[in-house]
This record gives sequence, structure tokens and C-alpha cells, in this order.
Amino acid sequence: MMKKYLTYVLLLGSPWFWAQNKTVEKPTYQQNWLQAEKENEAVAFDSDLKLSDAEKTLDNKLQQIRKQFLAETEKQKIPLYNHSFTQIKSLIESSRLFEVIQAMPKGSLLHTHSGGITDVKWVISTAKEYKECYVYDQADNKDFIFGQLGFFKEGEIPKGFVNLKDKLSSHPEFEKELQKLLILKRDQLCDYSDYWIEFEKRFKRISLLLSYRPFFKKYYLKGFQDLAKDKVQNVEIRFIFEELYDFQHGKYPLKTSITDLQDVVKEMHQSYPEFTMKLIYSSFKFLDSPKVEEQLITAFELKKEFPDVISGFDLVADEAAGNRINSFQKNWETLNILTKKYGVAMPLFLHAGESTSVLNKNILDVGLLNNQRIGHGLNLIYFPKTMELIRKQSKLVEVSPISNQVLGYVSDLRNHPARVLLSNGIQCSINSDDPSVYGYEGLSYDFWVAFVYWELDVKALKKLVFNSINYSSLSETEKKKALAHLNKEWNYFVQKTNSTLK
Repeated sequence: MMKKYLTYVLLLGSPWFWAQNKTVEKPTYQQNWLQAEKENEAVAFDSDLKLSDAEKTLDNKLQQIRKQFLAETEKQKIPLYNHSFTQIKSLIESSRLFEVIQAMPKGSLLHTHSGGITDVKWVISTAKEYKECYVYDQADNKDFIFGQLGFFKEGEIPKGFVNLKDKLSSHPEFEKELQKLLILKRDQLCDYSDYWIEFEKRFKRISLLLSYRPFFKKYYLKGFQDLAKDKVQNVEIRFIFEELYDFQHGKYPLKTSITDLQDVVKEMHQSYPEFTMKLIYSSFKFLDSPKVEEQLITAFELKKEFPDVISGFDLVADEAAGNRINSFQKNWETLNILTKKYGVAMPLFLHAGESTSVLNKNILDVGLLNNQRIGHGLNLIYFPKTMELIRKQSKLVEVSPISNQVLGYVSDLRNHPARVLLSNGIQCSINSDDPSVYGYEGLSYDFWVAFVYWELDVKALKKLVFNSINYSSLSETEKKKALAHLNKEWNYFVQKTNSTLK
């Protein structure tokens, strides 16, 4: 009998043993789905953040406001996703969500350009108060274009220029025409225009204004005030250096731009003591290697004298028309030599991938160079290995959604490449690029379109804001101070907004 029982146990196992070792049931479809969701969320750029209860409350309120806004646009049959920024600007400004975004602290504006940060209407109204300001009102020629502004000495006024104040007095309608010439609008997403040519014309029309020292100081003070009012505490400008001048002293040394801007920042501190500024020395992609070498040497000389102001180096211009980044390979190889010579490092902050073409391979260079941040990086999503490398290197992409749409790289902002970057763990910041050229000031508009079109939440907004300080050019001491201020401002914003929104 015992023998038969042992045989039974060996063949079939005891009921108790079998019960303890039975096969675990397979996960259900729903369990697999939840696991897949969790794994994808763990890769996202903001996966390391945990929200407080107050932030979660705010998130619920903002999600509801966005839902109500979208329902209202649908009710009114407003084709939100088929409209350009130009077409919906007034709609943004009238929205409840815009008021919230305006009140939100934004940290740093890491990507903007000299010549594109100050209200165009202010530029015209201020320029006309100078009796020495003139406007070119003839057909374009090889030297000047219609609507170009400049300061000139009596008796040295180029042919075709007329006094700006007199022109506006005799032709009041010209002021609106001039505004249109200084703002690049995209009236319809399907419009065709060579937007880069028009874009560059906007800069040319005010380029002669910015080197006039009396106007230079006022221009940047107004620009910095616009940013500070929009809750931006640090700005890093891609700065094109030119010799300033006035009619009493003539030309000033190149470094005068820096010392004047330092004075402007000191003036800002009377009202905004936390405001800071850095300059990224910028040259052009259309120059040849020897010319870029000269620019690099000048950048190092300025950085040695002003190490707390000059933060790095960039090359700007239309990527489709300029030289490739790797055509300056010899220049990048001299960086270490120049660092030893001048005793200061020169990080790169290169524009790369401002393109929708896989044939533009500038993005490959930024993963190989000492490139701290990437300007635009739109086509990074076409290079998966480089995208993975940049994620591992924890480099940041400076995203400028409105600029990308106006210049024709992205039409429906729901399809902006940044959404792919964020979900794949690429760190980003939100930037305005050249807001005055696109007809606005500050940074709130770009945050608004990102929040609405990319379906962001408060966790994503917070990460984007704090990224802008963590990836800034501020020194460690400056960064620690800036983060302390930002934390205080963020917590106040959350508390106040929660109490305001019902």
C-alpha cells in the first residue's frame, strides 16, 4: 500500500505540493497595459519630479481650464489647430489660462537674440524722438531696404533717407506700415513666403539703430523690463558684437557693449534685484573658417576680461543656407589651445537641427562637441542614436515653438518635435527666440502654446521652468541663489493661483 502511495506522489505530486507550486496566472491585458503606461512615463523628461498636494490641486484646475477653453473654441467653431500664432494671438490674450501663465515664474530665457527682444511699437516711438533718426523710404537697393532705420549726422545722410519724425508727421499712416515691416506675421499656415528672407529683413531694418549708444541702452533696458514683468529672472542673449558709437565721441571699444549692459542690469536691480544676464558671443554660419577663427579669438579676449558675462559661443543664420557645423572642425579643434592661452573655457551653445530635413546633419556634431545646449534641435528626432546620446549626456534642447511655426518648420503645433523629445527623456526649456519680430514680448505666449498644444501638466511646466535655471550659464553660486528665488516664487504662485481659481 505504501509503495503504491509513493508511486502516486512521484507521478502526480502531493496535492499540497502541487498547490504551492502551481503556475502563476498570466497578467491580464489591463495589467499589461498599465505596466506599459508606467514604463513609458518612467522615460519622460519629468519622471523625477513629484508634485506636492497643492501642485496636484493646481494641476486639476489648469486641466479643467484648458478643457473649458478647448470646448469653447469648438463651440464657436474656431479652427484652433489650423490657425497660426498670428491668427490666435488675441484669442490667447483673452483666455483665462493666459493670465495664469503670465503669473507663473519662468526662470531663465535661454534662447533669444540681440535685435529681437523689444516691442516694435516702442522702437518706433522712441527712435522718432531723436532728431538724428532717419528712415529709408525708397525702393530696395544693394545697400538699403525700404523701412530701414538709422541714425546719421547732419550732412552725412545717405540718399533715400528722410527724417523719421517728419515722415510720421506728414504721413501718419506710415507708422502702421513701418510696424508691419518690422513684424513677421504668418497670416495663414498655408501661405507661401520665403520666411527666412523676410525674417532677415526685419533685423536689417533696425540693425543701424542698435549700434547707436544712446539708443542701445534704452533698447535693452526696455527689453529687460519686458522680461522681468513677465516673470523671467535671467536672460541669455545670442549677442552680435558691434562697435557702439555716438556723434560726440565716435566709435567705442567692443567691450563697451558689455559695460553698458552691466549698467543696464544695475539699473534693473532697483526694481528687480534678482535679474541677471549672460551673453553668448555669436558669429555666423555663412562665414568661412578663418573668419570664425577671428571671431573665436575676440570671444576669448572678451571672456577673459568679463568671465561672468560671456558664457559661450554660437553660430547663427539659416541652416539651409549656411555652412555645416562640421565644416568648422578646425575651429573646434583650437578651442583647447585657446582655453590654455586665455585661461578661460568657451562652451558651445550651437544652433543645430533648425530644419525638417534628415539631410541636415548638424545635430550629429552637438553630441560630439562640448556643446552644453542645442538651439532648436527640431530634426533631432530623425537621429535616434544621437538622441539617445544627448539624453545620456543630459544636454538640453532650447525649444521655441512660436518661432518654429512662424518660420514654417511646424504648422500644427500639436506635431512639434519637442513632444517626441520630452517623452523620450530629452531635457528641454521653453524660449521665445525673437519675440519682437513675431509681434509680442516676454515668454508667456510660448508657454501657453506649449501647455495647450502639447497637453502638458503642472509637473511638465515645473520641470521646464526649473530646467531653465539648472541648465543656464549661471555660476554655481549664482545658480544656487537663482534656484532659491525661483523656489520661493514658484511656491507663492501655486498658493496664490489655487486661492484665486475656483
